Amino acid sequence: MKWTFIFLLSFTFGFGQRTAKPIIHGKHWVAITGKPLGATAGATIFAQGGNAVDAACAMLAATCTMYDVLSWGGETQALVYNPKTKKVIGINALGVAPTGATAEFYQEKGHEYPPQFGPLSAVTPGTPGGLMTMLAEYGTMSLKEVLTPAMEMAKGYPIEAQAANGIERQKKRIAQWPYSKKVFLVNEGEREAPYPGENFVQEDLYNTLQKLVETEAEVLASGGTREAAIYAANDRFYKGDIAQEIARSTQEQGGLITTDDLANYEVYLEEPVKVNYKGIDVFKLTHWVQGPVMLQSLNMLEEFDLKAMGYNSSRYIHTLYQVMNLAFADRDFYYGDPYFPPVEPINGLLSKRYAKSRIKEIDWEKNDATVKPGNPYRFQVGPNNPFLHHLKTWGEEKKRHNPNDGNQDFSALESEFNLGTTTIQAADKEGWIVSITPSGGWIPAVIAGNTGIGLSQRAQSFVLYEDENPYNVIEPGKRPRATLTPALALKNGKPFLSFAVQGGDTQDQNLLQFFLNMVEFDMNVQEAAEAANVNSYQMYSSFGTHSKEAGRIVVHRDTPPWVIKDLRKKGYNVVTRALTSGPINAIWFDWEHGTMWGGSSNYGEDYGIGW
Repeated sequence: MKWTFIFLLSFTFGFGQRTAKPIIHGKHWVAITGKPLGATAGATIFAQGGNAVDAACAMLAATCTMYDVLSWGGETQALVYNPKTKKVIGINALGVAPTGATAEFYQEKGHEYPPQFGPLSAVTPGTPGGLMTMLAEYGTMSLKEVLTPAMEMAKGYPIEAQAANGIERQKKRIAQWPYSKKVFLVNEGEREAPYPGENFVQEDLYNTLQKLVETEAEVLASGGTREAAIYAANDRFYKGDIAQEIARSTQEQGGLITTDDLANYEVYLEEPVKVNYKGIDVFKLTHWVQGPVMLQSLNMLEEFDLKAMGYNSSRYIHTLYQVMNLAFADRDFYYGDPYFPPVEPINGLLSKRYAKSRIKEIDWEKNDATVKPGNPYRFQVGPNNPFLHHLKTWGEEKKRHNPNDGNQDFSALESEFNLGTTTIQAADKEGWIVSITPSGGWIPAVIAGNTGIGLSQRAQSFVLYEDENPYNVIEPGKRPRATLTPALALKNGKPFLSFAVQGGDTQDQNLLQFFLNMVEFDMNVQEAAEAANVNSYQMYSSFGTHSKEAGRIVVHRDTPPWVIKDLRKKGYNVVTRALTSGPINAIWFDWEHGTMWGGSSNYGEDYGIGW
């Protein structure tokens, strides 16, 4: 078994072979995000004396402005390590379903799920509130300072090919919405989208950001504190003229968002959930996102000698796949908004005893294509499982609700699973650390009137029927269970690792393997970010048609043929890809030398800067 590990590791990297990207070394700070321009915005703020929260907010504003597969009307999910309190804080800035967004409303319109695109897929904007809350509570700079790079970009920046070509591909859909057409379709002729490198101007967005800065300035001029000034700008967005235009224009285009929905929206500062894996405390946002899936998986994998199996051996891959089957089946049934009843059984789901009971279900000879959610209520104090009756037929309800389920081609399913966004990693010498996976409002986005704000499409992650997931049925004011999942880890009470990845339902799959690459297989942060992963499609997609394909697995094209052969014997439908790591961004903390090591995978255009 030892030689299996050595061969496969050398097969991926080669002895002494350099990674495709270098490690980002920093003594004072590290800033990483999905595009070079975004990372430059973070570096600019660090150079001006800002802390990691200030820099993260600047990167968030910049990536939203450049449509790095998200925009200003999306959602922000963050973990912040506060070196003063030695605590990890969760930032819940996910938007909520608007007034009138009931399951019955969508069912009467003939939908199996809320639509994938358009005004009826919109939840309230969360990112502006998340950014301003983070900055007010944990930053040091003004809103004007951290928004300056984004505002300069809104005045015109050379748009990157990914966004420009995405606009061109989606131009027919964009043309349905008048404000989107005005912003995105700026050219006449065969190509209506901006050309790569063309200056992309968003005057309405600039004006909206300028209104926030003006409100902040007024409060500061009258003697108000930095925090009060930022929150006054937040109120203008959610309760003032900006909110009125968002509500008016959304309803004009057929959406549901009201001024009351915006006025009542609030960002939550939360205590994240955690598990301990072999002496390392791993933190995730709780079950309003899929983050606890990784924690459940770690609890189960802790029971095995993974190193002895060998990195990406068929035994190791089979173990990962089956453990993820169990964890994601629980996600698909039990996860939802913790601020709405029924109460999710998170204590049971994260119980070590529950993990030990679940791994007894694993078939070591073949893939279990019919795995179901477990019953975590047996492993926590409180009432019995009120939805046990649904588990008997769970999985069958898809056929009842949608007779066409399962007839989707794999390319479409893979596209759903890998829906991208961006990630943000920032850390500084004072000990502040920020890990963010923001998203929403991606192209094709509905622009909210003259605000320049692209609305989130996250309502599609709700379900409409209780027997599919009783905790995630859409209703007004409720947050959908999202895929977005930043992570932080502490070892011996000190920061060990900050990491995140984009990619929809593949996020916690890739983060799980990245973490194991470092902890079990002794890779450095850049090797682990680039290493070959496997991806499962045996959980329900959180987007579009919410489909899945049991047994489907994507592996790296350099996987040895005997490994692929053995996986096929176990019932897997194996697909190979040139890149399988996902665009992982991470920072590892080297306490021996007092430095930070940044990693950014070669999967996408992610980019980091350190000093």
